[in-house]
Parts: sequence; C-alpha cells; structure tokens
Amino acid sequence: MSTVKEHTDVTALLGQWRDGDLQAEKQLSVLVQDKLHQLAAKYMRQERPNHTLQATALVNEAFIGLMQAEVDYQDRLHFFRLAGSIMRRILVDHARARNAAKRGDGLLQITLADDVLGVDDSSSIIGLHNAMTALAEFDQQKADILDLQFFAGLSPAQIGDLYGVSGKTIERSAKLARAWLAQAI
Repeated sequence: MSTVKEHTDVTALLGQWRDGDLQAEKQLSVLVQDKLHQLAAKYMRQERPNHTLQATALVNEAFIGLMQAEVDYQDRLHFFRLAGSIMRRILVDHARARNAAKRGDGLLQITLADDVLGVDDSSSIIGLHNAMTALAEFDQQKADILDLQFFAGLSPAQIGDLYGVSGKTIERSAKLARAWLAQAI
C-alpha cells in the first residue's frame, strides 16, 4: 500500500518535472516503475499462458506513453488515471491485433471480481473496453473509479484519498459501476 509521503512525492515530482527538472523525471520513474510493473505482472498472469506480450514490455510501453503524453499532470490521481488508461489501450490494441486474423463466435465471457479484472482471452478485454467506454459516456466518474481499480491497481481507500471521499463511498460507486457493466456486457 502506498503512503501519504509517496502520494506527496509523486505530486511534487510531477510538478517539478512539468517545470523542466530532468532529475525529477528520473525520480518519478523510479517511484512509479515498480507499481506499474506489479500491475502489468498481475494483468499478464490473467492472460493466456502463451501470451506474446510480456509484463516488462507492457510497463515500458505504458511508461513511454506517460512520458511522451502532451499532458499537464495536475496530481497523482491524474497521472495514475492516465497510466491505467494507457495500459488498457495497450492491452486492447494487442488483443485487436491478435483477433485481426481470427473470426470468433461473437460471444464474450467477462468476469469482474471485487478487486480483480479477470480476462481470459483477447475478446474479453475488447468487450470490457467497449463496455467501459459506454460507461464513461453515461458516468465518467464511475468509469474513472473502475479504471483506477482495474488498470491502475489502486484500492478503494487509495482512490477515496485521491477524490477526498471515504473508501466506502468508492466501494459503493464501484459496485454500481460493475453492475452497470454486467448489464452492458
């Protein structure tokens, strides 16, 4: 679990980096690379055993995307929201490329657990992405909360800290969002 000091450090380093401090970029890299690698490893464990995308490649691609993004990061929430979005996009792009040469039956099997995203094939991640996009059109904050849980790996308490609300409030919002996704899927 991350600490208040780590939250402060990420936010401070984002500001220093935004102001052109290259040392802050290096420190930020060290601070978030481990978290991103833990998330990527979790995602890759949920993929098929012969998956061609490796956790380290996913982290590297996501981190490059974060560093090259033409974004003025406001705070840690904004940074991790974008990190989750980039990882999701990478996984979806990889799944789409894999499915480009295949024809499926059109049926999607997606499992959403309380704190784990379970995807068993590339069709599932594409289906989840489509449902998440529809949820964002309906309720952006709930989609952001699920992105932070599933793709940025934050707990309800950590997300609550970022939004300035209790972890229980986030849990209720996430539960409603998962129910909405279940209906959409």
